[in-house]
Amino acid sequence: MGTTITCPSCRHSFVMEDAFAADIEKEMRAKMSAEWNKRMEALQAEKNAVEQQRQQVLRERQQQEEELQKRLLTERARLQESLSENIRKSVTADYENQLRLLQESQAENELKLREARLRELEFLRKTQELQNREQELELNLQKRILEERNILAEQIRREEAERNNLKDTEYQMKLKEMEKQLEDQRRLAEEMRRKAEQGSMQLQGEVQELALEEMLRASFPFDAVSEVGKGVKGADCIQTVRNQFGQECGRIIYESKRTKNFEKDWIEKLKADMRSQGADVAVLVTASMPREMERFGEKDGVWICTFHEVKSLTSVLRDAIMRVYNVTRSQENKGDKMQLLYHYLTSGEFAEQWSAIREGFRSMKLSIQKEREAMEKLWKAREKQLEKVLLNAAHIKGSIEGIAGNDSVDLQLLDDAAEALLSGPGENGED
Repeated sequence: MGTTITCPSCRHSFVMEDAFAADIEKEMRAKMSAEWNKRMEALQAEKNAVEQQRQQVLRERQQQEEELQKRLLTERARLQESLSENIRKSVTADYENQLRLLQESQAENELKLREARLRELEFLRKTQELQNREQELELNLQKRILEERNILAEQIRREEAERNNLKDTEYQMKLKEMEKQLEDQRRLAEEMRRKAEQGSMQLQGEVQELALEEMLRASFPFDAVSEVGKGVKGADCIQTVRNQFGQECGRIIYESKRTKNFEKDWIEKLKADMRSQGADVAVLVTASMPREMERFGEKDGVWICTFHEVKSLTSVLRDAIMRVYNVTRSQENKGDKMQLLYHYLTSGEFAEQWSAIREGFRSMKLSIQKEREAMEKLWKAREKQLEKVLLNAAHIKGSIEGIAGNDSVDLQLLDDAAEALLSGPGENGED
């Protein structure tokens, strides 16, 4: 039974082997017919040339025969006339002279007759040679026609075998290409799933650190954002707050974490880094908040927030640091700097500003949630497409194995572990 293929557009089903066989048979018949006509035309032209040569030989032989007959008649008439003339002249001559003349005439006639016979024999020999040559040409022509026919048949069989081998090779190449595409799609889906669900913690942390530094440099161009090198004890980066005159007003130290669970040791470590670096405020940017905190806030002297809240929180803390710096510079409202900062952060102005920031944050979070749902929907659609490709590939594999029988045809697209990995999320989703 052939392999049935269904068109994805019109849903028309046809047998792949019949389509290939019909195309091959049609193409080979057209090529055999064209080649046969070409060879027959060449052979017919050669046969016509031989026939023309044969007609020419016959015409030449006929002309030679006619010329010989004319010459014989002319010679006979001339001899008769000469004999009559000699007889008339020898009537009065001597008997001996007549006898001598007759003998000489007879000898001459015999000589001429012998020459005529020799010419006739030569003509007959040439005629026989022409007939033999004509027969030989006809025989050679038949041999050449037979040889050309055998060569043409052998060439057609060889070309048909090569075409079948080429079709098989192209089919195998298409199968390999399909396997490669399926493997690439599987790897892409696996990579996307891995990045979306099982991303490397270290890579995610480094990406968040770089994003945090770029966000701070873009949002606060007057400030200096310095990176703490890998292997150096300290936080991830330090922001030196500067006013419009380039004066340093204070320093904010940042620590970035992107793990699923929050650890309390992070706070004490960041406070120690803040003291060692001489920073004024410490901010811990984390993907997972403490259990007792739903939003950003201050805990044990360290501000804790998510990555989406850090820009707003930095703006508020930077503004507070600049206010404290200005108060200290102008010698107004002397007092402890932390106390002034505490009063500002507990004031109604700060509450109103932060309320506006929180509304913006909620809008941003809702937008991110919509984007996440759209991406998950897209991933699910691609996963269905991949399952459809794998199902069609399994049908092709079963058809080929049914044709090949016990022959080993390796059409396995994925190993067992990869198939289990691809089928795992779909089965879990169904449960």
